[in-house]
Amino acid sequence: MSIKITGTGSYIPKIVQKNEAFNQHSFLNVDGSEIPSSNEVIVEKFEAITGISERRYAQDHLSTSDLGALAAEKAIKDADVDPETLDYIILAHNFGDVKSDAIQSDILPCLAARVKHLLKIKNPKCVAYDILFGCPGWIEGVIQAQAFIKAGMAKKCLVIGAETLSRVVDPRDRDSMIFSDGAGATLIEASEEDGGILSHESASYTHDEVYHLFFGCSNNKSSEENTRFIKMHGRKIYEFALSKVPGAMKTCLDNSGVDIKEVKKILIHQANEKMDEAIVNRFYKLYKTPVPAGVMPMTIGKLGNSSVATVPTLLDLIKNNEIDEHELHKGDIIIFASVGAGMHINAITYKY
Repeated sequence: MSIKITGTGSYIPKIVQKNEAFNQHSFLNVDGSEIPSSNEVIVEKFEAITGISERRYAQDHLSTSDLGALAAEKAIKDADVDPETLDYIILAHNFGDVKSDAIQSDILPCLAARVKHLLKIKNPKCVAYDILFGCPGWIEGVIQAQAFIKAGMAKKCLVIGAETLSRVVDPRDRDSMIFSDGAGATLIEASEEDGGILSHESASYTHDEVYHLFFGCSNNKSSEENTRFIKMHGRKIYEFALSKVPGAMKTCLDNSGVDIKEVKKILIHQANEKMDEAIVNRFYKLYKTPVPAGVMPMTIGKLGNSSVATVPTLLDLIKNNEIDEHELHKGDIIIFASVGAGMHINAITYKY
């Protein structure tokens, strides 16, 4: 028996926020002081480092669970399954449903239950729960779904990654330009066919690294003291990712028994273009092998960093031939990898 992704779906929000829109912002340093550079220079440097020229924001009437349900509908249709036969709905997110005019997180009831409600699933044996694992949440959800199926507790699991990060960013923080909204979903099923999940690896580094990403006050010191926004120590995250993620990917691949030369695609969390390139370069250096051309498809330039949604969205777009010069064929070896708040890292070796 293999455990495979049998259906994919994604929802890419309609609102396009280009970098030029940030020229009107008033960015401040962490201590509240003025940044001496002009906004044009700040934005130019930002794009050079991250590769992001635009990102997507959800329309005001849509919440994170709405985006998750829209992606889930597509994945269910793609897999051609009856939603009433689902055993688990696992939804990865970070901040719950945040209304467009508020910053308060709403996770009661959990978002997976809301998605199940929106999908009109009546079966009480379909268990719906959320997973909070930072940006690696969707990959970890797939690993959990595999465990349920292996244990005989499930046959079909719906795993979703959804987020509306645009609603928890500090408009005075230049790091806010990296974040975006979106959702990706996958059906995970037992199969008699060859392939599927070959190996996985997960780790949590919480001693010195736990608060590299955190909820903190605005850079504007005159703003409401008790209002919190997503914050990050970018340089620390970059250094952590380069030191830990390549090794986790190597352990995962080695445990699969697959040779590095067989890897066709690496679908890595779309966090920062330069960081992702550096991770993949270090990964191949561990094998003393050059990085093959076209091994790492990217969406961050147009979609930004939508956290848990980036990897499943990337998979769905490639599968549907929506990314130029990238396609998947039966038997291709794929590595999924991510790093994020916690600090958590994970990877999956997958035979398509």
